[in-house]
Amino acid sequence: MCHLQLRTLLFVAWVLGYIALLLGTRKMWTGKYVRSPLARSLFMNMVSESKEAGQDTQEWYRCSPDLLGEVVRPLFVQSHLDRDTQAFLRRSIEKSGLMFTQLYHSFISTVLGPLVSRTSINGFLGRGSMFVFSADQFQQLLRVAPEWRGQRLLDLGAGDGGVTEVMGAHFREVYTTEVSPPMKWHLQRKYKLLGIDEWQHTGFQYDLISCLNLLDRCDDPLDLLRGIHRSLVPGTGRLILAAVLPFQPWVEIGGKWQRPREHIKVTGKKWEEQVTNLSNEVFREVGFEVEAVTRLPYLCEGDMYKDYYVLDDAVFVLKPVEE
Repeated sequence: MCHLQLRTLLFVAWVLGYIALLLGTRKMWTGKYVRSPLARSLFMNMVSESKEAGQDTQEWYRCSPDLLGEVVRPLFVQSHLDRDTQAFLRRSIEKSGLMFTQLYHSFISTVLGPLVSRTSINGFLGRGSMFVFSADQFQQLLRVAPEWRGQRLLDLGAGDGGVTEVMGAHFREVYTTEVSPPMKWHLQRKYKLLGIDEWQHTGFQYDLISCLNLLDRCDDPLDLLRGIHRSLVPGTGRLILAAVLPFQPWVEIGGKWQRPREHIKVTGKKWEEQVTNLSNEVFREVGFEVEAVTRLPYLCEGDMYKDYYVLDDAVFVLKPVEE
């Protein structure tokens, strides 16, 4: 009995020490920011007004057309910070301020991190939602009206379905794939969930396939693109693809990261140069041509250290070229 009590006390002491460490780290990390209710309210008001949010957030959308190739330059679509993006930022800021929730998330991530993927941990906790584009930005890229409807959408690697919902409003049938078991559970409550390879063998084709920030996280990216090409409705089918730039491919297996079996070499140092190389070399190699491209922030809900995380995305609308 005494041995059990000692183990319990040691475990409790470890948990309390862990929490104290996290609180100290958070204080050190965020010391230069005033996180009082008044300051938070002022910051949220700044985010809600694009002029005040201005300089920092508008860098997320900036493109130098002169650096794009001649073929790609006229296809660039300028995007801006809009209401849906502002709303996602406000929600992320609010969640980041929930101290005990963030401590719980951090503790679970530490315990499960060596065993399962980050995506599965987020699915289990119901956190880490992503934001790629708003409804208005999606419609602008595809050049469709709000009332436009297609037959079938396939969202590959759909995560928790947050971005699927934006696109799914325009389709009568919505199909998804995902490898993370917790994320699968979220998806199958709303959409038709297909096996990781099943989507290519359903006997029908799709009006739109989305491949959002997946190209740099899969083992066989070129093979994936060829499969998408075969699975689109001939003539009218489109692929909407987002890629984080600079392009740095890694594959997560369990809790570990490793290089993919098939390597895509993307040349160029600047965002515009890599967009041009992807358009002229990589996509053409597998039978696609660019119809539209824009620069958008790839946003993820934050944690106890940051209100949200931002990566630099290039979002393409690709048209299959018939051989």
